[in-house]
Amino acid sequence: MMIDSQLKAVHDGRSGTDPERQALFDHVTASLGPDGLDDVLDGACTLIYLYMTWLRKAHEDVDKDVIEYVVPTLVASMRRMPKSVRPEAIPIMAGLVIAAGTGLSPNLWRKQYGDWTEVEMTPLEVTALLLADHINRITEDRDFATRMVTEALSRMDADDYEDED
Repeated sequence: MMIDSQLKAVHDGRSGTDPERQALFDHVTASLGPDGLDDVLDGACTLIYLYMTWLRKAHEDVDKDVIEYVVPTLVASMRRMPKSVRPEAIPIMAGLVIAAGTGLSPNLWRKQYGDWTEVEMTPLEVTALLLADHINRITEDRDFATRMVTEALSRMDADDYEDED
């Protein structure tokens, strides 16, 4: 939902931080505790994996390589955001996206490099945001990426419910 909110703000021409959205984000993160923050990081990596899986399949349908077409655009976009994405975080995010684009779990890929740092939190959010925006532009549907996630979660809930029977 945070990614969807941020996408809507960008497309509506609102820049900077919306105080109400920031207060909600601060409240949610303060209430999570240490395990909750790990869950948020895992969730962001899962979003990136889901987005890259969709992008890989879409690119394969037209005989294109997702890494060749998505990663350079992503890196160029992050380089234009020096206040949000420090240059040293860009190779980490590119590696994370390449791992996801080749079918590897971003969570497992990241574990080999140690814990996330505070400097990487915003670039991780930016990565998920840029991938969602890329999908929305490809589909020409501003809500496609959010709907894709919502539908995936609904399918998981339905599968869990069927397993209980």
